[in-house]
Amino acid sequence: MFAQTLLSLLVLASPSFALPSARVEIQFRQAISALSTAQIAAYRPYTFYASAGYCSPSTTINWSCGANCEANPSFVPVASGGDGDSIQFWFVGFDPTLNSVIVSHQGTDTSEILPIITDTEVALQTLNAALFPGVSSSVQVHDGFGKAQAGTATAVLAAVQQAMSAHSTTAVTTVGHSLGAAISLLDALYLSIQLPSASVNFIGYGLPRVGNQAFANLIDSKLPKLSHINNKEDPVPILPGEFLGYVQPSGEKHIMDSNAWVACPGQDNDSNECSTGDVATIFSGDVADHDGPYDGVEMGC
Repeated sequence: MFAQTLLSLLVLASPSFALPSARVEIQFRQAISALSTAQIAAYRPYTFYASAGYCSPSTTINWSCGANCEANPSFVPVASGGDGDSIQFWFVGFDPTLNSVIVSHQGTDTSEILPIITDTEVALQTLNAALFPGVSSSVQVHDGFGKAQAGTATAVLAAVQQAMSAHSTTAVTTVGHSLGAAISLLDALYLSIQLPSASVNFIGYGLPRVGNQAFANLIDSKLPKLSHINNKEDPVPILPGEFLGYVQPSGEKHIMDSNAWVACPGQDNDSNECSTGDVATIFSGDVADHDGPYDGVEMGC
């Protein structure tokens, strides 16, 4: 899976990868708080949608992808695509129960080489000005993640517009796990810019760091209700390293070893109850936690 390959390649590429780096705090830290059973349960439909991102477009287009599809039986698919290699699987549709358009992207399949290369293209680059008009050049993102999102951006936008029109909704939620979470976070920013009348949110799982401080700040301002959910000692959320200039946006929900969930305020909260503090280096992480379970759901199709 994504975690093992990315860990191996980044450690080989940078002997100092595990060293902690200084970080500038940009906001007051509120108290860490526990999520209630009801709050945790509210994420469950989105968890299955993120897991369904791993399923072939031939099954998501008619919503026949097994347990992941059966968990949200009222979903109305609009479009799906990708080949799982040069382009990650993706789908768009409408959930009448949530009254939201759903956009989901596949995480990494290490049986295919191109997604692995995508994960390790760690140089920070400015966003595509045609896709993200008006965004400052100070906002930079992981080159591989940016290219992956750009490859499906216009098709996703067209499908979202179709779903919004057909179902008379302005709500859009992008979801994903691992690489799929990174693509979906960029999608959420992209859609919030391209569709200013839409109410866009993001819910991701095992999200790697996607961009720099300016990117994290922009995400916080554009998507104030987002959630990225990290499982126990999953090391992927601390990748790529802060010493490379990467910063996680706010909105972390961390699943503790006890299986309790806590909300971690701020960016890269370094409390030992949150991922950045709990997994101080990649060597203290456990890649087995990357795929879940997230409230009982293991990622994959």
